[in-house]
Formats: sequence, C-alpha cells, structure tokens
Amino acid sequence: MMDRTLKALSLILSYPSAELQGAMPEIGAVLGADHRIAPDTRAALQRLADGLGQGDLFDVQESYVMLFDRSRTLSLNLFEHVHGESRDRGGAMVSLIETYRGGGFEPATTELPDHLPVLLEFLASRPASEARETLADAAHILEALGARLVRRDSGYAAAFAALFQLAGAQADTEAVADMLAQPDDDPTDLAALDAVWEETEVTFGPDPNAGCPKVRDLLATMDVPVTPAHAARHAAE
Repeated sequence: MMDRTLKALSLILSYPSAELQGAMPEIGAVLGADHRIAPDTRAALQRLADGLGQGDLFDVQESYVMLFDRSRTLSLNLFEHVHGESRDRGGAMVSLIETYRGGGFEPATTELPDHLPVLLEFLASRPASEARETLADAAHILEALGARLVRRDSGYAAAFAALFQLAGAQADTEAVADMLAQPDDDPTDLAALDAVWEETEVTFGPDPNAGCPKVRDLLATMDVPVTPAHAARHAAE
C-alpha cells in the first residue's frame, strides 16, 4: 500500500502534463484507498486530482509554476529549506545521490535529487519503515509547506497533509515556526525572483537532457494506463 500511495503522491506533485491529466482518476483512486490518510484529507486529495485532471492544461501548469517554481519559500527542493545556499547543501546532495544509488535507484530527471517528487519515487521502492523514518525527518518541512499552501488556498496542501500523516511523527514546532516566520515570495515580482534565484547551475545525476521523471514507468507499476509521451516540462515554460 505504501509504495502505491507514495508513487501517487510523487505524481500528483509533479509538473502537470497531458499524460498525468489522463491518469488523475486512477491516481485519485489510489490515494482514496489508503485509510492511513484521514478521511478529510482523502477527500481533499480527490478534489485536487479532479481539478488537475479536468482543468485546462495551460492553467494547471501555470498554477504549478507560480507556486513551486516562482516561490522559493514553496520550493519542492527540500534542502533549500534546510541548507539554503550554504556549502552544506552540496554535501547533503552528494550523500542523497549515494543513498539513491545504494538502493539501485537512478532518477531519470533534470530535477535535483532533493526534489520532493524524486524523493517520493525513491521511498516508494523502500521498506515502509524506512519511508516513514525519512518522512518523519522532514516532518517540519512538510508541515510548513502545507501551512503555506493553506495560506494560498491551494489544493496542493492536501498532498502535504497526507505525507505528514504517513510520516506518523510530530514536527518540531520551533522549526516549523522559524520556517513560517519567513515572508512568502511574491511570484509576480519576476525581477526580485530572478535576483534571488540567480546562481551557478549545478548538475547532479543523469544527463540533463534526459527529460522529466519516468512517469510512464511509475504509472505502469500502479497499473495505470498511460497516454502518449510525457511533455517536457521546461519546453512548456
């Protein structure tokens, strides 16, 4: 059960594509079947899946970009919230890559290894106890990101609520408060965001031309039918 749920959450938090839209009914069904997730959260996840599946593709892509790509405080790169731009971030990234490789996992994506959908894809292949422990370690990040999404009235908050519940741990309240004390980015202030994000490109993992995560492979393991090939995320931006 855990592996299907984490794969479904990995997909629902990935950049929307026509392929993912077609699979949202099945993804929503997987999430709705996991009774470790609270009933109200499962209902909210179903609404999120319905909205992503039935919405105009351009609109749901634009919403995703405004939330997660243009708001540093909502970044899905987890080490951003732990290490920022410190040198420790590079070492943590290398350690995470080694963990992936030790588990026989090679992400086929241009995203950094700490990108939450990538991490969830990996955890879906690990024992349930290991997955829970890893999620518990990130509980304060999950809770803070969920709270920020609630502030923005975003349906994606349900995905973070589900992850927090699956972790089965209490978040460090002081760490959550520290994160929430940071002012939210304004995703419409492009000049300010460019200045914040401007940094030397760092490439980890496989060939950067390899494209987005292997959605087809994830869907196949969930017994979800796939539509034509996943559109390249960055080509749509």
